Amino acid sequence: MTTMSTTATAQPRSEGWFSKSERWLDEKGKGAWIAAMVLGFIFFWPVGLALLFYMIWSKRMFNKSCSSRRMSTTMTTMRPTGNAAFDAYKSDTLRRLEDEQHNFEAFLERLREAKDKSEFDQFMDERAKAAKTED
Repeated sequence: MTTMSTTATAQPRSEGWFSKSERWLDEKGKGAWIAAMVLGFIFFWPVGLALLFYMIWSKRMFNKSCSSRRMSTTMTTMRPTGNAAFDAYKSDTLRRLEDEQHNFEAFLERLREAKDKSEFDQFMDERAKAAKTED
């Protein structure tokens, strides 16, 4: 039982606000990062300074585009090769991988639910024991 809760706690419950913001800014490009940095300096200068340091540290400042690699990979993946057999194999493999990802995410959700239930049951047991000792 401890391995299940260890596995469940090792996985994040959801993506954090920082990761979501970073991904959103990456999708919008370098201009969005610069705009966020300027707004950070305008509203609260330490935020702008932190964004500047982060952009330099992560090398976002010097890339041609934050999302250029991601877009080129997506375009290459979706482009047909002209070979019908290979294209059918590729689409079947991608569909299978999407199914596996969906199944894995469902498995993680079941683990999280089981962990939540066991924690709730433990809480209720401790509460019942405390109520018995008060009586």
